[in-house]
Amino acid sequence: MENNRNWAGNYRYGASELHAPETVEQVQDLVSRSTRIKVLGTRHSFNGIADTSGSLLSLQKLNRVIELDRSSHTVTVEAGIRYGELCQYLHSNGYALHNLASLPHISVAGACATATHGSGDSNGNLAAAVHSMEVVKADGELIVFSRDRQDGEFAGAAVGLGGLGVVTRITLDVIPAFEMSQYVYENLPLAQMGKHLDGIFSGAYSVSLFTNWTNSTFHQVWLKRKITDPGSTRMEPEYFSAMQANGHRHPVPGYPSENCTEQMGVPGPWYERLPHFRLNFTPSAGDELQSEYFVPREHAYPALCAIDRLRESISPHLYVSEVRTIAADDLWMSPCYRRESVAIHFTWKSHGEAVGRVLPLIEKQLEPFHARPHWGKLFAMTPDRLQSLYEKLPDFRRLLLRCDPEGKFRNAFLNEYIMS
Repeated sequence: MENNRNWAGNYRYGASELHAPETVEQVQDLVSRSTRIKVLGTRHSFNGIADTSGSLLSLQKLNRVIELDRSSHTVTVEAGIRYGELCQYLHSNGYALHNLASLPHISVAGACATATHGSGDSNGNLAAAVHSMEVVKADGELIVFSRDRQDGEFAGAAVGLGGLGVVTRITLDVIPAFEMSQYVYENLPLAQMGKHLDGIFSGAYSVSLFTNWTNSTFHQVWLKRKITDPGSTRMEPEYFSAMQANGHRHPVPGYPSENCTEQMGVPGPWYERLPHFRLNFTPSAGDELQSEYFVPREHAYPALCAIDRLRESISPHLYVSEVRTIAADDLWMSPCYRRESVAIHFTWKSHGEAVGRVLPLIEKQLEPFHARPHWGKLFAMTPDRLQSLYEKLPDFRRLLLRCDPEGKFRNAFLNEYIMS
């Protein structure tokens, strides 16, 4: 097929064809006729989780808002819609989502399927907002997973890793729209995390720390506050010894700040502040690789110190590393399942071989803290080790087999890390 690489260009898909159905009925027909098929989202995964030896299916034409239910405070959308477009619609109707990832360019279905997240002590990952999902099973039948049902299977389906079927519609919980301001501070010593981790991360609705690991300092702290929060429009010049930036910043030193969402405390809509990058600009560095590990919140400081000991191995190959907090959830395959978490993210330069050598070093340092890798990013962990980190994995396997007994939606990635 044409354009057979992912967003970053590091992964080449093995499928021979790509379908872009325009209706749910066409999806059902394609699925029922296929022996191997897989949904391809916005191509933001950095590994083979969305690949297949058969056909790929894009939901880019199934991107409409179906219904905004003001009585139940939910919105139902076709699964291919991107967060950027959905957020504009919600805000114009007086609603918001509880949180967003750093990029608004990703699709709702793909983000939820891989437990993609934003930041904030009280904010669960994006799948935590899912209320129900319509899924096309391997035989073409439509089924619905919902929080309203008592069978418990919704918790297994919400972060489904693309293995249950084709998600065609998603209903999300929404909240009243709100305004936010964003400030950036510079040069927060890592040592401050040992004394003030809770204070640092509770200082705003959403907090992100950035470092390139050239020294034991976070070169930037991004604070995103609701306008209704105390001090949201006027910030102190110092934040745990970090100093307020005197201009706009990009998280990657030297990159143009115009790609980023508004800073300097200028109030604006939630969807123009929660992401780091603007919808119509190049997100992040662009030509990059990504990895991410989730550790229990109580282990965050020693885990960061462990990574700090690898500075000389990490920094030559790194654009930037981001540290965020995520609330616990009840979703079986979420890296934040039943534990408050801190996510340690790495945006790498396109040094594929070097990154491949560094990842095992990072994972060895993080092993005592039971770090779980992001499903859609690069990691080196063995299947046995990964599976041992998910207590609900046997239940998830059974759910996969019930929805897809012949493995139509499975691929090398799922077979290795889930079914082996």
